[in-house]
Amino acid sequence: MHRLTLTPEDNAELSPMVAEIAKAYDTIENPELIRRAPVLARSLPVHVLEFLEEYRIGEPSALCVISGLDVDEAQLGPTPEHWRDSQYDSPAFPQEVFFLLCASVLGDVFGWATQQDGRIMHDVLPIKGHEHYEIGSNSLQHLSWHTEDAFHPCRGDYVALMCLKNPDAVETMVCDAADLDWPAIDIETLFAAEFTQMPDNSHQPQSATQSTGDPTIDRLRARSFALIQSWNDHPVKRPVLFGDRAQPYMALDPYHMKTEGWSEASLRAFRGLCGQIEANMKDVSLSPGDCVFIDNYRAVHGRKSFRPRYDGSDRWLKRLNITRNLRGSRAWRPAADNRIIY
Repeated sequence: MHRLTLTPEDNAELSPMVAEIAKAYDTIENPELIRRAPVLARSLPVHVLEFLEEYRIGEPSALCVISGLDVDEAQLGPTPEHWRDSQYDSPAFPQEVFFLLCASVLGDVFGWATQQDGRIMHDVLPIKGHEHYEIGSNSLQHLSWHTEDAFHPCRGDYVALMCLKNPDAVETMVCDAADLDWPAIDIETLFAAEFTQMPDNSHQPQSATQSTGDPTIDRLRARSFALIQSWNDHPVKRPVLFGDRAQPYMALDPYHMKTEGWSEASLRAFRGLCGQIEANMKDVSLSPGDCVFIDNYRAVHGRKSFRPRYDGSDRWLKRLNITRNLRGSRAWRPAADNRIIY
């Protein structure tokens, strides 16, 4: 694990800086704030910038953690009951700003039109009625390990989480590709485009509002949902591994993969990889003020089940998707400076 712990001196420097930025904007979703974030990030302490750059370029680990950010849980107030409208008058705005700036050192943040109504920064919290869904807002069911948005060609390089509350020390599960016994895995078979990866449940239309109020955005979003449905109806065959065969990158989400029609060799290779991942899974319990950046090419992640409280004290995280190649999704975005994939 690539880890940095912020000192009291770091927090004393960061606190007025992020507070000043937060005062200048209404929400973390403000397009001008998102656009300026890479420039504003240069105001972070030099050792924080160097730490993140080492993670980005050197790939010392699939997991990067910055811990020790000041979080006043009393000031946060209750955990929201739902992610809708939680970005307005956010009591965690200063922490959100720090999280955004750190993410902007690694790449460009982006959102999905089909997730949380097209927001850039998501809330991860238990929602009543979702307890047994295979979605991040579930609780009583494990969130199965996966590559984030494995089904989509524009998936991010990193998925990032910032912990605001975690009173029950609920564990995030992570497996680093560097821990796998690659010589024991049938790499060549897994590099072949023989595997069907289905869209995950968080991108389904039932998770969205009926209308955004903008006819153009509604039309684009409807197109996205139609494309996702077409991938469900006619799955595209893809490889599970890519990149360097000596140190492969991964893209898989077993819960949403249909194995019907796979060859015996493909099925055997896939099960071998999954077995290795299961055997090397590690538990990470995030504490308030922890920001974790997970390399979405080199790790899979999930979450253990827990019993929700629904009393305002539940586990509450913020989540960001980060890409190192924003241009790679240009055909999916309505404008070059738009960060939402449709």
